[in-house]
Amino acid sequence: MGRKRSIWVALLVVFALVAAACGGDDDATGDSAAPAATTAAPAATTAAPVVEPVSTEPIRIGNLTSFTGPFTPWGIQVRDGMQMAVDEINAAGGVGGRMLELIVVDDQSNAEEATNAIERLIEDGVVAVAGTISSDVGLSTSRIAEEAQVPLFMTKAGSSAILTTDSRYTFRTCMPAAAMVAAPIAQYAQAQGLTRVGAVIADYGWGQSIKGALEAEFAALPGVDLQIEVAPVPEKDFTTYLRSLEGFDPEFLVATGHPPGTGALTIQSGDLGMGVPITGPWASLAAVMEGLGDSGIGRYSDFSCADYFSDSYQDLARRYLAFSGNPFMEDDAVAGFGIVTMLADAISNVGDDSAAIAEYLHGQTYDLPGYAHELGWTEWGEIANSQPIMVVVGDGSAPEGLETPGGWYPELLIQAAPIPPHVPS
Repeated sequence: MGRKRSIWVALLVVFALVAAACGGDDDATGDSAAPAATTAAPAATTAAPVVEPVSTEPIRIGNLTSFTGPFTPWGIQVRDGMQMAVDEINAAGGVGGRMLELIVVDDQSNAEEATNAIERLIEDGVVAVAGTISSDVGLSTSRIAEEAQVPLFMTKAGSSAILTTDSRYTFRTCMPAAAMVAAPIAQYAQAQGLTRVGAVIADYGWGQSIKGALEAEFAALPGVDLQIEVAPVPEKDFTTYLRSLEGFDPEFLVATGHPPGTGALTIQSGDLGMGVPITGPWASLAAVMEGLGDSGIGRYSDFSCADYFSDSYQDLARRYLAFSGNPFMEDDAVAGFGIVTMLADAISNVGDDSAAIAEYLHGQTYDLPGYAHELGWTEWGEIANSQPIMVVVGDGSAPEGLETPGGWYPELLIQAAPIPPHVPS
């Protein structure tokens, strides 16, 4: 990738005005004893000053995310992270003297609604769109973004089918492709010496991607058996699916492929005596723990692109909690803040042309506040250097100022080894 951009350096942006110089004029006449000769002077020409206009209109960024349906907790977090970045940048003078404006739209967790919404945002002149959570929404909106040459930033939406080798305007920013998510799950299972792993996935783009990835990863692990059950996306009672796993006697459960059902799967598996660790889907920890309570302590685990234990995350999170009133800064909020920060950097360097912004970003690798790894991309928009952390919810004390209402805080299990980027077929 290109040069590394450190976001800790303040953005200092100056746009110079360019003016054309004005030309002068000369008159030439001659007198002699010879017959008078007169030479007409060329007509004087004065060029009017040409000044490139500098817009004072705000730079509009679209936040198309989920405020209706099962992905609402994720959407609220990414919106608030983006808005905090917008407010902080504007308070410091904006970008080149222009303010940023966040245009927030609910995709209703619905692909058709999201398609109409992104088309309206592009017509309204946004320079980029960000905040995609649902894989189905990502599948529909990425096609529009590519055609319009407008950057689209996905915080989740991990379906491996979203990006193609021709993608140039769609960027993952937090969760990598589903095919990559399975790698750290297998790393953890192998490190723990597990022999039986059970999984429940949802029957939609993300869930099916996780299913295929798990099957591929665990096929390469000798001595580890895998059993997968498939449930509908809106399912709330998982008794049937968990009963199917009972005879298998799993030592470890994977709920990563069923984001809306993670909480119910954790509680119901415990009620059936399956008190083994269970992985979530890069979920909102606060939302999950609000439902789980003490039953999640020491058992619920998940992945994150945010490093909850770094000074940069903790400094950012203290500002975020004061700004948003949310109980915890999720990795969606960290990614939302980072997206706006990267866009401000790009605009300060190449202006507000959407295609130029995308081209510029492809040449950068960012060290963003709160992230667990640097963020850069392949030419098709996959995270080039994903190295998520895996945490378990513990009852230990939180850093000062980051205490949660339930008294929990994440505890580090592993940081995944660097995951090779998924190459679309």
